[in-house]
Amino acid sequence: MQIDKSQILEFLRSQGDNDKAAQADSQLPDQVDTDQHSGLLSQLGINPADLLGKLPGGLGDKLGGLGL
Repeated sequence: MQIDKSQILEFLRSQGDNDKAAQADSQLPDQVDTDQHSGLLSQLGINPADLLGKLPGGLGDKLGGLGL
């Protein structure tokens, strides 16, 4: 799934992880593919499934709890 880097940065900052947000800003492309970039996300302590459920706009709710 494609996620805009700005959403990931906002998520990290909302969790108080400003250092990880700065790291993500320098390492991630503008459009993050959760499959292709899973290694980078993992290094940042981000579980793509958790991220999708917590993104602004309720993306996790729209997926209907598919466990993605």
